[in-house]
Amino acid sequence: MSGRATLIFLVGCSTAFAAPATVGVAPFSNAVISRVKSNMVQLATHSWEIGTALEALTELEWPSLSVFEGSLPPPIEISSNAGADVMEWATKIVEAKPDPNALPLMDGEGAVGDPASIGVAVELMNWTRTDREDHEFSTAAGHQLKYLLDVAPRTRDGAISHRVAEVQLWSDFIYMAPPFIAYYGALKGGSGGLSLLKTAYQQCKLYRKYLQDPCGLWKHIVLGNQSETDAHHWGTGNAWAAAGMMRVLQTIRHSTLASELKSEQADLTSWINEIVSASWKHQHSNGTLFNYIDESDSFADSSSTALLASVTYRLATLTGDKSHIPAANKAYNLIKSSVDSRGFLHNTVNPETFNTSSPPGVHSPEGQSFVVLLYAAYRDYEKTRSA
Repeated sequence: MSGRATLIFLVGCSTAFAAPATVGVAPFSNAVISRVKSNMVQLATHSWEIGTALEALTELEWPSLSVFEGSLPPPIEISSNAGADVMEWATKIVEAKPDPNALPLMDGEGAVGDPASIGVAVELMNWTRTDREDHEFSTAAGHQLKYLLDVAPRTRDGAISHRVAEVQLWSDFIYMAPPFIAYYGALKGGSGGLSLLKTAYQQCKLYRKYLQDPCGLWKHIVLGNQSETDAHHWGTGNAWAAAGMMRVLQTIRHSTLASELKSEQADLTSWINEIVSASWKHQHSNGTLFNYIDESDSFADSSSTALLASVTYRLATLTGDKSHIPAANKAYNLIKSSVDSRGFLHNTVNPETFNTSSPPGVHSPEGQSFVVLLYAAYRDYEKTRSA
């Protein structure tokens, strides 16, 4: 998500496909998911890849510590092995900062939002640390928040830029920064915490204002250098936005301040559903979504298909509305068939270019995370459904 490809405008929404028939799901085996997870951890190197992998580990292995199941704030005292791999990775990130006083958690390679994706894990580490005199994690998370709120460039109406060098809005941002801002607020509590939860919501609202087209799909990149904008409805960008808003929504719902943010929760639920509904209208017969969702000359992309399916299961778990479950089930089966015996996801978009497939033998780190997120979301949906 650092500066990647030069892209060209395309505006509008094209014709939709017919709704899919109801199909069942044959879930991934634990062995396959273990291999997917191992590859995910090994491949993640950029800040947004690490942040996404940390979230995937939390949802997969430690659901009681995630915003989908756990209470907020989480318990201060947890078992010694709870979240161990997440905590260890977050610790390495904080300790690897070359300058402890630097505001971002790590080098964002020109991106404002990407380092913040690691912030939830750092905040969780700080909250549950055994040494209550150790303020290293609190300081690191506070610096990251300060960078977002006080240093990063913004639009005139307050949307935080996803880029450092200029004001430019990317749909990717919604998964990276607002969930961290919301989580920080949920743990802080009180009037300060309420203000941060509202800030996270407001960023989603502003980004939707700039990026959403009338059909419900979001453009990828707007404002700034016109040679770098992307008015296509990028599948992964729409998935980032829907999944990020879902995390903000669930953070608010599980916080002690949920009763004061009822209208914000209703808005977020509606906005997520807009993307989910608009996306599945363009699902192809084998279950896939195309990289540019509504463009027939684009190519199949398993990454965005996986993440949008995961959001669909989360949304159905939350609302009880199962109208998009047949589409999610078809997508799940497609993703399962796209993972090889070594645990690598195939047929992904190249996350460095947005508009080309991953080269042969090259695997998408974020795609690996999306498979794990899909598995966890489906597992939790089935658990609730059978309860």
